[in-house]
Amino acid sequence: MKSITAASILGLSLATASAANAEPVKIGVITTLSGGGAGLGIDMRDAFTLAIKQSGNKEIELIVEDDAQKPEIAVQLAEKMIQSDKVDLLTGIIWSNLAMAVVPNTVAQDIIYLSPNAGPSALAGANCNANYFNVAYQNDNFHEAMGQYANKDYKKTFVLAPNYPAGKDSLTGFKRFYKGELAGEIYTQVGQTDYAAEIAQIRDSGADSVFFFLPGGMGIAFMKQYAQSGVNIPVMGPGFSFDQDVLGAIGDAALGVKNSATWSKDLDNAANKKFVDAFQAEYKRLPSIYAAQSWDTANLIIAALSKTSVKDKDAFRAALKAADFKSVRGEFVFNNNNHPIQNVYVREVVKEGDVLTNKIVATAFEHHKDAYADQCKM
Repeated sequence: MKSITAASILGLSLATASAANAEPVKIGVITTLSGGGAGLGIDMRDAFTLAIKQSGNKEIELIVEDDAQKPEIAVQLAEKMIQSDKVDLLTGIIWSNLAMAVVPNTVAQDIIYLSPNAGPSALAGANCNANYFNVAYQNDNFHEAMGQYANKDYKKTFVLAPNYPAGKDSLTGFKRFYKGELAGEIYTQVGQTDYAAEIAQIRDSGADSVFFFLPGGMGIAFMKQYAQSGVNIPVMGPGFSFDQDVLGAIGDAALGVKNSATWSKDLDNAANKKFVDAFQAEYKRLPSIYAAQSWDTANLIIAALSKTSVKDKDAFRAALKAADFKSVRGEFVFNNNNHPIQNVYVREVVKEGDVLTNKIVATAFEHHKDAYADQCKM
């Protein structure tokens, strides 16, 4: 388990506030910084720390730890941060199985958790909590958008996703809006790298299209093997499977693929331009969805801190709920269950010079609410 303080990340002495300022605000960041999912967590961490650096808020202390994509490590880290480090807030988890291991116990201890990515359905409905804010999405949302979009061109789609909460939410979301026939449905192993059997099933299925959700290294492996297999059935997926963190590794096999997201670097608003320019200047690479969501999470926290103390839980929760910050997605509003109401776009993978990236080609949903909010009693 690797621990990184804000000072070492930012090159700034954020750990100690000046005498003129209030007691520092401690934020625990648990994310994936090693293994096959490391790219996602690194983008999350980098955008979060950059947002704080640009804000100039020196009262914030970050405690960043690597969960190694393992639920048991994430649980240990959360307890350490709550009991020993005395953090005021927790954030950072990428994977839904880790979020399910950490969030319920965290919010039960009256610690506010803000999700920059994972949005399991189990936390959006009847088990919603005033201490849980999802700044990203509810897991089904991107997949719902592709199910809706797929109705335009396809009648028989083969679907696959990893066998963990986000994978199940993924296919549930796709099927909620897709009106065609399923040529097949497979749940793969988390972290799987060999997809020969699944590709053989796709080839023999009679499918006219493939929808898959395989984030990080899983998606890279699948797309490389799919391209090499000679199967020419068109693929589509959520933005996670075709985002900046994986496109370079996938290569030209991704060109032309349609994918869904609530954010794209070409969204035309001032906050997004500032974010993309700042991230690229700082890290010499284009940001991903994970980075965009993390930037928004940090700026939501910063905005809330400008209004009230994190020690006043009721006031701070109200400040978060107001979401009075400039989101890279444009208008940002929380629903009753503390999940965003937002647009979901369809993007296409394109090449700009030598760099693979995405551009928006359609809007799948406007002001989209998740399917579980009605079950939340807040």
